[in-house]
Amino acid sequence: MSKTVIEVRDLFKVYEGAVPVKAVNGVSLKITQGEFTALKGPSGCGKTTLLNMLGGLDYPTSGSILVGGKDITSLGENELIDFRLRNIGFVFQAYNLIPVLSATENVSFIMLLQNRPKEEREERARQLLQSVGLAGKEDKRPGQLSGGQQQRVAVARALASKPQFVLADEPTANLDSESTANLLDIMLKLNKEEGMTFVFATHDDRVINRARRVVAISDGKVVSDHNK
Repeated sequence: MSKTVIEVRDLFKVYEGAVPVKAVNGVSLKITQGEFTALKGPSGCGKTTLLNMLGGLDYPTSGSILVGGKDITSLGENELIDFRLRNIGFVFQAYNLIPVLSATENVSFIMLLQNRPKEEREERARQLLQSVGLAGKEDKRPGQLSGGQQQRVAVARALASKPQFVLADEPTANLDSESTANLLDIMLKLNKEEGMTFVFATHDDRVINRARRVVAISDGKVVSDHNK
């Protein structure tokens, strides 16, 4: 039986205002080890808000999120920072690489924050860059790489801390079709060979078509959930 890595229970996120907005409206779901899941829906449907809460980047108004059985909604800010650092990998639409650092240094940065030895950091970073097809590009800075290559560095960085799962927010939004296909090939390979769990927030059919589970979000609610 597959291990549950994320369990969401009756989650709400309400933005107060003249008319309160329920960005996430009573979501409950489980993500198990080794899933390749897309949270799909149009802009404004709540999928990115949900993903941010799964990653501990935002607090819910009510409800709970259990990661490996630990309720991250009960953690204080510093505890949450440490928990994210050690348990969750992130891939963002805008890459979020540090411009003055090389590909190796960008991938190593998370491990630096974890106080891992320099030799271990550099060795793992080079292995990861090789696994995402960037052998020979280790010393290049982001500005010397294409968009697709930068996103592959971001995937390698997300894996550097050996996280329980990787959250990817619209990771293909800035990529052409060839770069998107290459990136998804790499992620699926990591998923199959290493059992890495991936959860995407996306409205890109190229991602949705290759996901093995698709959870449709509309007006902050789960409206369908099916495995392929």
